[in-house]
Amino acid sequence: MTLSGTYTAIITPFNEDLSVDYVALHQLVSWQIENGVEGLVPVGTTGESPTLEPSEHLKVISTVVEAAAGRVQIIAGTGANSTSEALQLTKEVLNMGVDATLQVTPYYNKPSDEGLFRHFSAIADLGLPVVLYNVPGRSAREIPISVVQRLASHSHIIAVKEAGGSVDRVSAIRNVCDLTVLSGDDSLTLPMVSVGASGVISVAANVIPKEMSALVRLALAGDFTKALEMHRAYYQLFNDMFVETNPIPVKAAMAMMGLVSETYRLPLCELTPESRQTLSHTLQSAGLI
Repeated sequence: MTLSGTYTAIITPFNEDLSVDYVALHQLVSWQIENGVEGLVPVGTTGESPTLEPSEHLKVISTVVEAAAGRVQIIAGTGANSTSEALQLTKEVLNMGVDATLQVTPYYNKPSDEGLFRHFSAIADLGLPVVLYNVPGRSAREIPISVVQRLASHSHIIAVKEAGGSVDRVSAIRNVCDLTVLSGDDSLTLPMVSVGASGVISVAANVIPKEMSALVRLALAGDFTKALEMHRAYYQLFNDMFVETNPIPVKAAMAMMGLVSETYRLPLCELTPESRQTLSHTLQSAGLI
């Protein structure tokens, strides 16, 4: 299986009563595909996985699969900091039609190198392709390069999402194995592709799917001059998607664009007035509102 291009870490829209808005989710999937993304990643961090009930978690994935109807690749977020929970979630999607699963570094319990290796290996043994998710800012634990190298020998571990803010990690990984690397930071996508990454799992693509897809295609084609122009045009947007904790800003931006209702589940809540003003200005400058 080849992963290449732009994969949107799609939000989970809620109704005003805090139930999942599956109608809006279906519409978002269609809009994303119409605007050229190569894939969708439901129920990751951006999809507010920590506040979804298990039944909702699985229904969001099945809704995305149904709406996509085989037109793009689906990487389902089924990770957890409990190996048994990650295994159970992954088993539930085995026959759902997803192409791969995204497995976050176990958070809070801070496993050893050997614990990380056994955790990811156990999930990969189920048979679905696995994308490792290195995000030390969320998990307080980086996947060491030596562990990535060991895991690369597993036939079902195919890629790693790098969201640690380090372009150097791309070179370090590619130097020891042939795993596909996907950027997990929109603002680092261009430099990461320049040193060997194959694309991005993107937050910003929720609001600029067409533009993000074009930027990545240009970079992968080696047209770094045009890709850099697009990077500069949307650099502030990339940054302001994180003016507060993700996915608060991206949901606020999508609400300003009229795409979804701006609704969160606690402990996430609305932007501060200062952050809202910053984000609104950036969206206006980018011609999005």
